Amino acid sequence: MQIYYIYSMENLASILENNPSVKTKSYRKGEIIQHSGELNAHRYYVKKGILRSYIIDSKGKEHIFSFAPEGWIVGDIESLEYDQPGQLFIDCLEDSEVMIFDQDIFTIASFSNQEITEYTHLLYRRMGILQRRVLMLMSAPAIDRYQYFLKTYPELPNRIPQRMIAAFLGITPQALSTLRSKMTFLEEP
Repeated sequence: MQIYYIYSMENLASILENNPSVKTKSYRKGEIIQHSGELNAHRYYVKKGILRSYIIDSKGKEHIFSFAPEGWIVGDIESLEYDQPGQLFIDCLEDSEVMIFDQDIFTIASFSNQEITEYTHLLYRRMGILQRRVLMLMSAPAIDRYQYFLKTYPELPNRIPQRMIAAFLGITPQALSTLRSKMTFLEEP
């Protein structure tokens, strides 16, 4: 029996790379790797690039749920945990290299209690980011949501289109432009 010790997302990447059931695949910018309505038991660890998860509502409007830059894991939790068709699309915002794995490669027998705790803690931190995002979309002013985005994803503003940042924040691209101008004005001495 293989014993896995997970102390960080980088350590998880090493474990995934050494597991023969994990597939590494390259995707092109714009490629959809998971469609809404599909049953999908995979998780995606981003080695290179950026993935995003999103839904399209009944009016055809896109709502971005999350971004996953290098070192992040993304997957449709409902599809994974409840064995039902997922709601999320997942696509690539840049050419990406992704490790695809099923959650069952990490069985309870493969971990000591400490390692389960460490792995669970890492996943809960990511879920906490999503929870804060949902709560902010429900109640926080746009400037707070944008500052939270900058703090959470400091490397993304120069890597993804402004229209996607606006969609992620739940505002129009014009409102984002105005917001950025106000922030620049407030930062000047």
